[in-house]
Amino acid sequence: MRAQTAQPLRVFWIDVEGGGATLIVTPAGESVLVDAGNPGTRDSGRIVKTVKELAHLERIDTLVVTHYHGDHFGGVADVAAAVPIGTLYENGIDTAPETERAQATIPAYKNAKIGKRIVAHPGNVIPLKQAPGAAPLRLTIVSARQTFGANAGKPNAANCAGATQKPVDTSDNANSIAMVLAQGPFRMFLGGDTTWNVEEKLVCPNDRVGPVDVMQSVHHGLDLSNNPVLVHTLQPHVVVFNNGVRKGFESNAVATISGTKSVEAVYQMHRSLREGAQNNAAERIANEEEQCKGEGIAMTVAPDGKSYEVSVPSTGHKHSYKTRTQP
Repeated sequence: MRAQTAQPLRVFWIDVEGGGATLIVTPAGESVLVDAGNPGTRDSGRIVKTVKELAHLERIDTLVVTHYHGDHFGGVADVAAAVPIGTLYENGIDTAPETERAQATIPAYKNAKIGKRIVAHPGNVIPLKQAPGAAPLRLTIVSARQTFGANAGKPNAANCAGATQKPVDTSDNANSIAMVLAQGPFRMFLGGDTTWNVEEKLVCPNDRVGPVDVMQSVHHGLDLSNNPVLVHTLQPHVVVFNNGVRKGFESNAVATISGTKSVEAVYQMHRSLREGAQNNAAERIANEEEQCKGEGIAMTVAPDGKSYEVSVPSTGHKHSYKTRTQP
């Protein structure tokens, strides 16, 4: 009997109009959804369609809610009503700022049908099945609630020199859960909406993350985030902006990323209609028109983690990249 070929790691960036919804499907067939977009049927419908029609799954094994802003947690109840969700990792709403606790959508979130809820802590490794024939898979929480766990990291003086501060962010963005997904040598950073000063603490004076191949733009590419010390420390090869038509993809964040020597390719969920926006080539933009169809961006990572392909189905674009980082 011929042995089955190991399946790739798959990642789907789902268009939730400038919110957060990233679906990870492991070589063993498990699923992790990072954030669930806005409340209502539009975003939940796109998420469920991706789960069922693109990933060919009937459930979401793990959901991570990075923080309590409506474009990230608002769709949880709607998604949970349409597809079973196993385990939810969260910060715990009772510790969120008062403004976030008072949102009208919180009761629906609390009452959403979820198998189990776990408060995330830095250093947690989300349990995932390993697939025969595939490189070791690991999803690690590197920060949550502005804390960073026991990993002291390595001195990072070169990148941290000249770091600047911004006014303290008192919103729940600063509490965002940030994670690193690794498949063998391949590494990807998902930072939620972590803001400037917390980004610096994550990599300065010591680097607790290390270089990555792929980076999801932090905070949709807002200038409140994407601190140069973080981007230059991560040294990403590919950056995916989960931006909206007029949300995210702001000039300073774009300049930081495009000016980082390691970056070879940038992808956008939407063509930005902000005045002066330096948009990428059309083939790397999932949605060109303001009244869009909710097209997404996808990635497959080879089972050995040594290469990956990013595709934009709406334009037919596909490009393969070699993994450059090491575990």
